[in-house]
Amino acid sequence: MEPRHVPVMLQRCLDLLAPALAEPGAVVVDATLGLGGHSEALLTAFPDVRLVAVDRDPAALKLAGERLAPFGDRAALVHAVYDELPDVLHRLQIPKVQGVLFDLGVSSMQLDEAERGFAYAQDAPLDMRMNQDVGISAAEVLNTYPPGELVRILRTYGEEKFARKIVEAIVREREREPFSNSARLVELIRAALPQAAKRTGGNPAKRTFQALRIEVNGELAVLERAIPAAVASLAVGGRIAVLSYHSLEDRLVKQVFAAGASNTAPPGLPVIPERYQPRLKLLTRGAELPTEEEIAANRRAAPARLRAAQRVREDAPDERAAP
Repeated sequence: MEPRHVPVMLQRCLDLLAPALAEPGAVVVDATLGLGGHSEALLTAFPDVRLVAVDRDPAALKLAGERLAPFGDRAALVHAVYDELPDVLHRLQIPKVQGVLFDLGVSSMQLDEAERGFAYAQDAPLDMRMNQDVGISAAEVLNTYPPGELVRILRTYGEEKFARKIVEAIVREREREPFSNSARLVELIRAALPQAAKRTGGNPAKRTFQALRIEVNGELAVLERAIPAAVASLAVGGRIAVLSYHSLEDRLVKQVFAAGASNTAPPGLPVIPERYQPRLKLLTRGAELPTEEEIAANRRAAPARLRAAQRVREDAPDERAAP
């Protein structure tokens, strides 16, 4: 298979996870399999590890399965959303894992296949579902959501300053004819924005497309559940690395890691008991960025932000019982 996907910050991810994957029988989770570039590198770099790879997209699982076939039963590929990781590990009878990798956002395969509707640079049906068997499409969101809800989505998920202008135009246009394809939406956004806004920041449609994709796939709600679940799945000494591609994702990851790396003791205790000690140790200072060389070689790496942490303490019994 000719891999179209160039894994982002690949060597740095391997280096961060390596200390946890040295022991024989270690299990590593690729929570966002995509075309399998990171998974293939993990299986190659660590010949004794077992891989659990998760993806919600059946097409990605099929292609990645072909790529990872030479590794035989070292790789278990599972059709699931990454917040379902606890159930996946339970079914596979894996109590704890030594490594977890998330490469968030939309995969290269989904961007490259025009009919999926993720890319604003080519005309295609407005779908944007990572699993096309479930959920509503981007066209349905545009054609049925109340104007106020569309404004909220564009502002919150796309950080679009001109959300109200764009939504006013969308509502006018959908009354004339429902949306079905991306080119019409891109043209509408260009027409709705002030000239000054179109001269900077790349394609003016990118923020709206990002917002629609996040809404269609419930990405932030899923991520809010998935990162704590992944941390909970780590054995002591296990490591987690997360690649984010916009500030909302990165902020969620930062908050979970920061909370895990802080003690939870009430103020004023002279000695902090074990149950209040941090669960996590941060392995990156803030978010690490790709190098200029990598961005030059792979433009999709440009917005990447990498954070990593290590599990340093098991939950106390009363913590495990907590909701």
